[in-house]
Amino acid sequence: METYPQAELLDQNMDSLPPQQPRDQEQDVPSPWQPRDPGRDNDKYQPTVSGLAPVLEVRSPAPVQRVRPDAAIDKRAARRAFDRAAATYDGVAVLQREMATRLLERLDYVRLSPKTILDLGAGTGLAVDDLQRRYRSARVLALDFALAMLRLARRRGSLLRRPSCLCADAEALPLREGGIDFIFSNATLQWCTDLDRTFAELRRVLAPGGLLMFTTFGPDTLRELRTAWAQVDGHGHVSPFLDMHDVGDALVRAGFEGPVLDAEYLTLTYADLGGLMDDLRGLGATNATRERARGLTGKARWRAMRSAYEGHRQEGRLPATYEVVYGHAWAPMQRVAADGAVTVPVNAIGRRVPHPGATEN
Repeated sequence: METYPQAELLDQNMDSLPPQQPRDQEQDVPSPWQPRDPGRDNDKYQPTVSGLAPVLEVRSPAPVQRVRPDAAIDKRAARRAFDRAAATYDGVAVLQREMATRLLERLDYVRLSPKTILDLGAGTGLAVDDLQRRYRSARVLALDFALAMLRLARRRGSLLRRPSCLCADAEALPLREGGIDFIFSNATLQWCTDLDRTFAELRRVLAPGGLLMFTTFGPDTLRELRTAWAQVDGHGHVSPFLDMHDVGDALVRAGFEGPVLDAEYLTLTYADLGGLMDDLRGLGATNATRERARGLTGKARWRAMRSAYEGHRQEGRLPATYEVVYGHAWAPMQRVAADGAVTVPVNAIGRRVPHPGATEN
């Protein structure tokens, strides 16, 4: 069982939540995500930080590990790594920031007027300001499983418009069905073990006709580091990543419509291997698979790996290649219940509803 506290917020319609009010002085402000658990002290969930949106920490059931046991993520280890990296993340997240920028630019070609936006895997909130500027009437919910990251994300935005923040697992979202209009996710899905379960959850919380847009990493990511370690020992020192086609298949299985995926290669270069390793630690992007090697690596193996990596040096620099996968898909306009009943949202009655992909310019 993953250690997120139980909370009830979850049947609330985000559209019905009260607007955030300006706060001229410190006061107890009930969170729209405040848990109502009579068995615990709810006061600790009412922040008294002037001008900051609260962070609610939620315990969700542990996801069932069904897919790719070699890539099963140790969520506790991953969360600890990201919590430790919260203070350094923004300073080294060059690639993640570029990925977010390129993903946001794709929204220029999509007609979208969301009321509620879920920034899935928001981290320190790199995309929050851009999302709020682009969709000025929308409410942004920043969700991440690393609480220390969210404490920084809640400082994004303006005094009058902070994001709501929720600490929870993407594979077991504590959100009501159909309450989100747009899910934006940058460099997050690779931390989910069961992609089928993850996409089923995203499909569940998306409103009919809602948009999912994401980036993740493909199997060629950090290929230089992977091959260098492969020359040293047989352990998996680099997390495995899913192929773009497998991601697309999982979207279809989850019931998404009009999935579109593409990939590109981005390369960072370093003067030495220490620069790359420092960046990975500063990001919290360590190998957190359950099958990872435990214990100290040893100086001899480190030297051997460094020597092997030197074989990739080009023009005096060491490359680190990332296969970046971009994707988007739409929730269908109709929902089919377990008993076969089909439901259509009231606001869709009486209007012509094209295929979701037709909403693009």
